[in-house]
Order: sequence, then structure tokens, then C-alpha cells
Amino acid sequence: MKINKSIVIGGGPAGLTAGWKLAKEHIDVLVVEKYHDVGGIARTEEYKGYRFDIGGHRFFTMVNEVEELWHEWLGSEFVTRPRKSRILYKGKFFNYPLTIVNALSGLGIFESIRIIFSYLKAQVFQRNPEVSFEDWVVNRFGNRLYEIFFKTYTEKVWGIKCTEIRAEWAAQRIKGLTLPAAIRNALFPPGGNVIKTLIKEFHYPIKGPGMMWQKVSRLICDGGGRVELNSEAVAINWSNNKVDSVEIKDSSGTRTLQTDYVFSTMALDDLISRFRPSPPQDVVNAASGLKYRDFITVVLIVDIEEVFDDNWVYIHSPDVMIGRIQNFKNWSLDMVPDEKTTSLGLEYFCNVGDELWGASDSDLIERAKLEIEIIGLAEQSNVIDATVVRQVKAYPVYDVEYGPLLDTVRAWLSGFDNFHTIGRNGLHKYNNQDHSMLTALRAVDEAVKGVDVDVWDINTDRSYHEEVKVSRDSNKPVDILDA
Repeated sequence: MKINKSIVIGGGPAGLTAGWKLAKEHIDVLVVEKYHDVGGIARTEEYKGYRFDIGGHRFFTMVNEVEELWHEWLGSEFVTRPRKSRILYKGKFFNYPLTIVNALSGLGIFESIRIIFSYLKAQVFQRNPEVSFEDWVVNRFGNRLYEIFFKTYTEKVWGIKCTEIRAEWAAQRIKGLTLPAAIRNALFPPGGNVIKTLIKEFHYPIKGPGMMWQKVSRLICDGGGRVELNSEAVAINWSNNKVDSVEIKDSSGTRTLQTDYVFSTMALDDLISRFRPSPPQDVVNAASGLKYRDFITVVLIVDIEEVFDDNWVYIHSPDVMIGRIQNFKNWSLDMVPDEKTTSLGLEYFCNVGDELWGASDSDLIERAKLEIEIIGLAEQSNVIDATVVRQVKAYPVYDVEYGPLLDTVRAWLSGFDNFHTIGRNGLHKYNNQDHSMLTALRAVDEAVKGVDVDVWDINTDRSYHEEVKVSRDSNKPVDILDA
């Protein structure tokens, strides 16, 4: 297909990567982003000189093509940081991901015995079939360990009971691990040609990931493309399995642009609602049934030089609503203007319209100050300033209904000759920045060069724990390396 004009909806990692590649192919490209800055959930916000992410973004990938792009775009403007994340539970830090010896020693002898007996009981009374996240975890770890290290945090993140989350999600994120296997591997480390470990360090842009996406935005413009902020695609006009034009709204009004190809990173429920004429009702219903989890970061600036040495910590206590705490100074010292202070990002998972989302910024800050004191990381009096950032649709939800709904939407969208949906929300896949970029690169390859690839089938189920498998083929995403 000959492409002269293209439109990319969304200025996050996938959208900007697509825009950059289209500009490199000398194709006229317009990237429209409804926010006032690029980067999507990989942007970097700033408040009084303090920089912070919308969730942390470690720059680590097993996809060489993506790794090379990062360094082509930013060159030497990376720092190398040690990888450290832990779980805070009842005032004690535990390794993350869990290592069984550390967990049992930290919990004490009586709790450890309780965990062992709980596991044995689970083996006698197995849950079959395994339908939910709870079924899957209890069968492999027992109910007690599940309640301590899996249930509370998982329900904070997703806002639904673990009985309503698909077992497949647990299978993707907690690969091949059971309680006896964890104990055995701790006592007798396995040999063999494939080595599994966690990355020990990662790259990170000096001033946060947003600086890279701002650079990519400039590169698109330097290559003849355009990036428009505060602009939104409000309608996608189509006929005969082809997108004809896109209606774009900005501060000056709404205009209709003809196009040869469209790449969209828009969340699928929003996307389907923008098509004119409207898709079949079953497709509309399926898209509207897809769920998302929203996200609030309360940034507390404290007069403490070092609060903890992790990049982030997970908060498993049911006594507070915090899910995770970022320590932005431990990503890069350039994230704070004064090294004698620390900026902590207290992350709250919520839904638009619920009580937490509807709380005022001042109420959220007061809650965060109280909760940071409850968990023992700082006193309320240590907080010298604070700000709040909200992010809609940060996480696509894998509930028990999403599979058939997504299949319906995917089947309808696949009928278009000049349209691709890409990225995390565009594919409703809980993928990372590198895989979002990969979907964009492959989508442009298919559109421009006729390369036969289905971006829906790009395996994005990389281990959430950033597990490395050493393999002969290092150019595959980590989740599909040779076993």
C-alpha cells in the first residue's frame, strides 16, 4: 500500500515510536496527543524542580532493536542504577520477588510453621478447576502465604477480589514457581544451560523517561512530521473497510484530515466509540465492557536525606491504601534539586468516579502524610511540600470477562486495510515500554513494507519480575526465549 499521509493517535511510547519510524520512512505523519506533554504514562512530571514518573520505568529489555533505539535517541544521557525493590510488611522489608528463605526467616518460626501446614492442606484439598488468581496461588503456595504476600496487594492494584481475576494472569506473572520448588531452589540451586536470575542494574535517563520522549518528539518534527499537543481525535470516519479521515479537536476548533493510514494507541473503549459510522452493537458492547485501573501519585517531599535505598517498595499492609512507594532520588540524583531532601511517590490505585479519585488534592495529601507515618517510613512533620498527579487508564484489567470481549473487538478491527491499534491500551495488554515500542515498529513495518506480522500476537507477557533467561537468541523478548 502506498502511504503518503498518516495519523498517529496518542503521544506515548508506542505512538511516538510509530511517528518516528514513519518520519524515517519519509511519510507525512501527524501525532496527536490530548495531554499537554508527550510520553503517556512514561512521561516525567515536574514540581518545583522535583521530577517524578507516573510509575517507575526501568530501561531494560531483551529486544536489541529497542535497546539500540534508546541509545540512538539519548546517547550518553543515561545513568546505570542498581535494581532494588522490596515488600514492606508489618514494619519489615522482604525481597521482591519473594525468596522463600528470606520470607520465612522474616516472618518468624511460628508463622513459617503455619505457612507450611497451610501449604500441605492446600495439596490435600486442591482447587480444581483453577479459575481465579486465588485458586492458582493457593494451589501452589497455600492459603496463608497467599494472604500475606499476594492477596492484599493484588486487590489494591486491581480493585477487584482475587476470585474475580483470571488464573491466566497469575500463570503469566508467577512463572513456574511453587512453595516446595522455591525451597528446593534456595537450598540446591539448579544447574543447566539456561540461567534464570533478576537483572542487577538498569539504565535510566538522567532526568527521567520524559526527556527521551520529548527528544523523540523533536526528531519527528526534524524529520518533517508534526506533533500536536492538547489535541484529540474525536471521530474516525470509515467506509468499505478503510479509514478515510480523522476529526481532530483542539483549542481552535475541530478539523477533518484525510489520511492514508491510522495508528492508534487509544484505549479500546474510547477508540470504538469514535468510529463513524458506529461499529456493530456487539463490538460496541464488548469494548465498553473492557475495564481499566486508574492511578494517583501523591508526591511527598520530605526533609530526610535517605528514607530507603530501594527504587520502590510494595506496601502489603491492609491498614493503608498505599500500593507502592517510589523513591525518585534512587532512580537518578537529577530527579531532585536538593540531595538533602527526598521525593516519595505514594501510589494509589483507584477508579475514576470512586471515593479516592473524587477526593481533593489536599485530602489526598493529608491521607498520604498519615499513611507514610503509619507504615513507619517518615513522620508527618518531615513533609515539607507535596503535589498530586492523576492518571486515567493506567492498567488494562484482566478480569474473568475480558478475553471474549477483547476477541470481539480484535476481530472487528482486523477487517480494516489501513488501521493499526498498538501499545498497552491499544491492545489491552499489560505490557512494558519496550514491548509497546515493539508493537509500533512492527505495525509500521507491516503498513509500509508489507511485512507479514500481527501485532496482537507479539508476545508481551514478559515476566513482571524482569527475569533474565540467557539464551542463544538474545534478540527475542525475554518471555519467549528458549526454555
